Amino acid sequence: MLSLTVSERLALKGRAHALNPTVMIGNAGLTEQVLKEIAQTLKIHELIKIRVMAERPQREAILAEICTQLNAAPVQHIGKIL
Repeated sequence: MLSLTVSERLALKGRAHALNPTVMIGNAGLTEQVLKEIAQTLKIHELIKIRVMAERPQREAILAEICTQLNAAPVQHIGKIL
């Protein structure tokens, strides 16, 4: 998982504010196909929002799994939006 400096995180939060979620994770959870979709979307857009329909502990685990698998850095987690 990548780590960001405070200034990098603030800059990305500003850019992400206007974004809509581009990937949605439903009841099936984080499947291999969803992970591939996230990877592809990250390559295209660099910064994405993901909507997760799960309880908070599951959302945190999903975020950690995505960041670990794709060598990405989490910017912000508010409610069901990662």
